[in-house]
Amino acid sequence: MAQPDSDQARSLEQIAQEQAMAEVSDVLLNLEHTIGRARKARRRLGGAPSQHNAGLALDDALKALESVRKRLQKDTYFSGDELRLI
Repeated sequence: MAQPDSDQARSLEQIAQEQAMAEVSDVLLNLEHTIGRARKARRRLGGAPSQHNAGLALDDALKALESVRKRLQKDTYFSGDELRLI
């Protein structure tokens, strides 16, 4: 007996869900890369007074990016069947 083609064994809804999750995975990968680059930039700035504002902006950006990454990761992979209302 021949095995069914893997795409035929999955519904269109399953295929669409897998494609959507691949996009979310790409977003998480980009966030990880961006966080890494922001950390590297922060380290390279050093403590020069002329770069103080850029350092503060990078610190704020890092906090925001890490928060977004955490929320996206939690809501995507660890949420179970819970719906978030807010």
